[in-house]
Amino acid sequence: MTWEPVIGLEIHVQLKTRTKMFCRCPAGFGAGENTQTCPVCLGFPGALPVPNRVAIEWVVKLGLALGCEIAPRAVFARKHYFYPDLPKGYQISQYDLPSCIDGSVIVPLPEGDHAVGIVRAHLEEDAAKNVHVGGRTGRIGGADYTLVDYNRGGTPLVEIVTAPDIHSAEEAKRFLQLLRQTIVELGISDAEMEKGTLRVDANVSVRPEGSDELRTRCEIKNMNSFTHIARGIEAEVARQIAVWESGGAVEQHTYDFDVATGTLTPRRAKEEADDYRYFPEPDLVPVEPSAELVERLRAELPELPAARIRRIGEALDHERALVLVTGGLERLWEGAVAAGADRMAASNVIANQLVGAGVDPGSVDADELAKLVGARERIPRKAFDEAIARLGDPDFSAEPYLAQEAVSDTAALEPIVDAILAANPAQVEQYRGGKDGLLGFFVGQVMKETQGQADARVVNELVRTKLSV
Repeated sequence: MTWEPVIGLEIHVQLKTRTKMFCRCPAGFGAGENTQTCPVCLGFPGALPVPNRVAIEWVVKLGLALGCEIAPRAVFARKHYFYPDLPKGYQISQYDLPSCIDGSVIVPLPEGDHAVGIVRAHLEEDAAKNVHVGGRTGRIGGADYTLVDYNRGGTPLVEIVTAPDIHSAEEAKRFLQLLRQTIVELGISDAEMEKGTLRVDANVSVRPEGSDELRTRCEIKNMNSFTHIARGIEAEVARQIAVWESGGAVEQHTYDFDVATGTLTPRRAKEEADDYRYFPEPDLVPVEPSAELVERLRAELPELPAARIRRIGEALDHERALVLVTGGLERLWEGAVAAGADRMAASNVIANQLVGAGVDPGSVDADELAKLVGARERIPRKAFDEAIARLGDPDFSAEPYLAQEAVSDTAALEPIVDAILAANPAQVEQYRGGKDGLLGFFVGQVMKETQGQADARVVNELVRTKLSV
């Protein structure tokens, strides 16, 4: 039997407002433990919440970018659960009347666009942070004890819930890359997984291919990169398939994914809405954004990343467009192309050499980059690499590097090529047997021997000629 994964995502995005969701404590990352708290976010008796206006506007703006309907009336509720990171014993969130509903995000894929439904996007306050001390991984399993840092408690948080429209780990990864870039460009969050300002849980089930049933799902938590999310989903899909094929039945649980071992550890039974005993927050009035506010925020939306991937993909290809857009590189690419650089060459230089050198794309002059892209085959490799590494320097000029000429004298290069081929007879035999990819190996050896001073085009042609004899 062929199985189809069915994946829905729950994404939590910490908004970068100046203050917390319901009090005036500073919101931010990196302050000393328990130094950004007050009676409101610590849940002291009698302390009353006041909603953050900017956070309300930002969730509306995000909802518009996700193609959602903006609710004319959203209501905050109390979501009860009893963990040490929740001092009130409940979280103020939105439940049956969220701010944004029924959206859709078009994910450009190599095989064609795919729509992922957005069930809801709603505002809530973040929990505090448990710090597990001791043990091997810093997680609750095996920890000696747990401390709580309440600085994060009460920070504005948007929860985005997708429909179960995703059917592979790779598609989930691409959707999340696209979503993160959208959030960052809207200016509402840094969306950095390593800092916890973007957190993702994946609800995973499997079903026979061609079926439309929704079988028992399990949730995977505590994944801190897009690659780890994809690996966790793949591991859970494999686990569930093995359970069904052995005659068993999947039970609904929450799992942690251990990146080091690739294993899934049961954490707890998965809660349902009834377990949280929701009821409307009595200390907050409904949120009713005006039509004028919604239209103003709609007019502020930039061209969204999905649209740019499709547009740039027509000039390059889907994969290169995805790398440029989700890496925040395409504006530099567009500037270099406008300055005369070849589209494909500019894409390769930016996505490979520039990013590999750790250069901030925002500090690069597109005109100077275009000059280097146009001369990359003519100037010595060493000079080119040095120029790329210094592109972000203030007042950088490509001219000193463009004045250098690569060694293109065939007579000077021929003895070096002969020596390289003579020193690697096994690779020569493999190349002549059809392993064409080894051409790059030989060219690389020549470039290394000449300390990057040789003209790569001349070397390439010379090696090819020698190997065809």
